Amino acid sequence: MIRRTLALAILAVVAFVGSPPGAAGPAAAVVTVNNALDLARPSETIVLTAAAIGKSMPVEDLRTVHVTDDATGKEVLVQPIDTNDDGKFDEVVFQADLGAKATRTFSLGVGARQVFTRDQFKAYGRFVRERRDDYAWENDRTAHRIYGKALETWAQEPLTSSAVDVWFKRTRRLVVNEWYMVDDYHRDNGEGADMYSAGRSRGCGGNGAWAGGKRHPSTNFVESRTLANGPIRVMFELTYPAWDAAGARITEVKRITLDAGQNLNRFESRYTGVPAAPGAQAVGIKKHADAAVAQDKARGVLRTWEPVKADGSHFGCGVLADPAQVQSFAELDGNVLMVTAVPSSGVATYYAGAGWNKSGDFPTMAAWDAYLDHAARRLASPLIVTIAAK
Repeated sequence: MIRRTLALAILAVVAFVGSPPGAAGPAAAVVTVNNALDLARPSETIVLTAAAIGKSMPVEDLRTVHVTDDATGKEVLVQPIDTNDDGKFDEVVFQADLGAKATRTFSLGVGARQVFTRDQFKAYGRFVRERRDDYAWENDRTAHRIYGKALETWAQEPLTSSAVDVWFKRTRRLVVNEWYMVDDYHRDNGEGADMYSAGRSRGCGGNGAWAGGKRHPSTNFVESRTLANGPIRVMFELTYPAWDAAGARITEVKRITLDAGQNLNRFESRYTGVPAAPGAQAVGIKKHADAAVAQDKARGVLRTWEPVKADGSHFGCGVLADPAQVQSFAELDGNVLMVTAVPSSGVATYYAGAGWNKSGDFPTMAAWDAYLDHAARRLASPLIVTIAAK
């Protein structure tokens, strides 16, 4: 009896080991992704909403959704996201490379809740209280930070600014935590460094209300909340205190999203105001004396390419917006600006980011221009995604 019990126990262990805890069950739905552009689209993020998934297959918890690439038969990395921080997951995202005019399919199934490993993370961000309220975020291509309230009164070097700062990276690793820990990030030790000074400018993609031919930027953010933190997407919100913009008392909640494999962040500003929210905003780039600047209203692109004083390298900053919302370009207070309309909803969206020639991705200004051109075309032609029961 003891021998039989022991044998059954061994068989149970073998059966468990042979079935990985994260394995998905039978495919219940198929996702079809179509790229209508005659342009290859690497590292595209496919977003599946809970509602769309629920129409095709039963699932109680999006953390148990698994995605398999039909072309290879292999599972792909999936990240569930709670977009409003209410404790319920609203979306599932995964990434895929799509060729020009290509269509790919993926199977959905339900299995054990997924647990990520450290080496799977390609996007990350956090509130950095120990560095006077920075919010810093990164992916495998780039890194940024925005300044919080405590920096305004820092005895050593106070700064009031809602600029977007840039950290140059030449590694695919995530470095934010290590760089803050060592506190030597202004020197390039082989992985990049903080060699950009945003100061009170707009930095690389900072915005502000626009009225009467002047910009009206906010002060430093006072609250933050992280909504998604990798491994594919980092998404967070910053709340700014009310400020005066040409007679209106306005507030802003800014949502920033950055995906793995991309150099552009998505910025969404939700304005409210008394008596009204601003009718326009200006998104800017700090203008270096030797910067090459390009503006293209038809494509909704503002771009710079400039030398990095610390080491003689070069980097580019780019701002993209819906061309239908672009009103004009301006140069003011040491910034080049793209002025865009703020819809009646008070929600304005644009994209901004940076590329460094030492990263290996953008050796020349022409390479940076090509990246921004492709990004503008991709934004104008979203992927066509459908889900159907299998």
